[in-house]
Amino acid sequence: MEPPRKKKKPVSRRAFLRSMGGGAVGAGVVSRVLGKEAFALQPGTGEMDVVASRTIALTVNGKKVEVAAEAGETLLDVLRDKLRLTGAKRICNRGECGGCTVLLNGKPVYACHTLALQVDGAEILTVEGLADGDKLHPVQQAFIDKDGYQCGFCTPGFIMASVGLLKKNAHPSFDEIRAGLAGNLCRCGNYQKIYAAVGAAADALGRT
Repeated sequence: MEPPRKKKKPVSRRAFLRSMGGGAVGAGVVSRVLGKEAFALQPGTGEMDVVASRTIALTVNGKKVEVAAEAGETLLDVLRDKLRLTGAKRICNRGECGGCTVLLNGKPVYACHTLALQVDGAEILTVEGLADGDKLHPVQQAFIDKDGYQCGFCTPGFIMASVGLLKKNAHPSFDEIRAGLAGNLCRCGNYQKIYAAVGAAADALGRT
């Protein structure tokens, strides 16, 4: 008969850092991911530990906000669960479909793959911040005019990716539009109308 196996104790964060290379190397790895402020000195021990949470400041859709963010929370978590901005969709939640695309300092990013602690001080634009009152953004209007949606679930991500694309390239060719939106998936397969909508939006922005 085999002797009973001992239950493994859960690994603490400090032990994890030590396993990464005596603490110093581990801290260096985590600091590159979460930033220097993700650490705090443990009183009486002289050792560093990962901070559970801290307050970050963001400018979201033109408004300055402060919100508590935990070490493992993503930007998508903060936007949807704490700021109640649900335009960015949690679909794959692993950086593959683009449904959570927002603009971070003017550039499209997957919010589900962006740690909240990394974007302290950043400007975030979500689909909720595009319209000017009752006037839709040209990209939003073009998606309506060209039927650039079907179920509509992926549409906010496509719209934000398109806005980012047109900020970088005001007059993209068809191939450039297709390449620029390659990181976004439409499960309805409505790509041709989406590409047409981006082309129409480029024309509309060019006239303004």
